[in-house]
Amino acid sequence: MEGKKDAILQIFDKYYSTIHPAHELLIIHSQLVRDKCLRIASNHPELHADDSFIEEASMLHDIGIFLTDAPSIGCHGQYPYICHGYLGREILEKEGLPRHALVCERHTGTGLTVKEIKKQQLPLPQRDMVPRSIEEQIICFADTFYSKGKDLKKEKSPDQVRKALQKFGEDKVKIFNLWCEMFL
Repeated sequence: MEGKKDAILQIFDKYYSTIHPAHELLIIHSQLVRDKCLRIASNHPELHADDSFIEEASMLHDIGIFLTDAPSIGCHGQYPYICHGYLGREILEKEGLPRHALVCERHTGTGLTVKEIKKQQLPLPQRDMVPRSIEEQIICFADTFYSKGKDLKKEKSPDQVRKALQKFGEDKVKIFNLWCEMFL
């Protein structure tokens, strides 16, 4: 297992040197998400979640942000921020981590359907990007509690998450509520 952790760190370091403006922010955010995910998995052994995979994938779920244009978090890439998930998938597929890659693509909000992508004319590949495995769902859920903004280390309450999701539709809130029942 130690070798796998080292490999994950090497991938992280390959794309985010310690001088990259988003390095510290991404480390802190990923650790917060990882820790919440591992608490959920520990509190719910009936889910049979793969703790090792959750630990690795939660640390890499935002690997694609450096390719996006998000100056407020130190990223000056050419893509809109919404693209960081599928861009992360491409990175991790090249690194030989196809299962981790799917977490990247499927972790945005409560997930995005192809119907939503088309309707909103999002600059994304037209395919479902919805978390499917229990590990993907746990990571997606935990990620909703943490932003990469000024309140980086502050965990949002479930009501704050619901309010943020409400602008994307009641169906997003319903998914989140289901996850609250499963994971909290």
